[in-house]
Amino acid sequence: MHAPLQQAITEAFLHAEQARRAHNSAAAFAWLERAHILTQRRPLLHAKSHWLMLTLGWQQRDYREVAGQLPRMIAALLASRIWVPVGNTGRARGSAFRPMPVPEELHRLLHHAKHAPPRP
Repeated sequence: MHAPLQQAITEAFLHAEQARRAHNSAAAFAWLERAHILTQRRPLLHAKSHWLMLTLGWQQRDYREVAGQLPRMIAALLASRIWVPVGNTGRARGSAFRPMPVPEELHRLLHHAKHAPPRP
């Protein structure tokens, strides 16, 4: 994986965990949404973003989020390499099928990773 993209994904998951531990669910979800956008084409990491949203929803007793994340995790594992709604933040409050605008910073990371030469 392209190093800057890998670093951004690692940071997003790390900051989400730090926010969760600080009981800042809004920040944790924001970091997980970022991780979701960055990992949409990587099935295991994509599923991880949904798993962490599910666990955060569980901790918040947001059962709509929990129920919405279950099918999204399965779809992430089965369909990530075939089709994803680009830019979708992955939350259960929105359509799982709706493409969304990709923030410019994330767009640059994804574009550079897509066109980077393969690593040895």
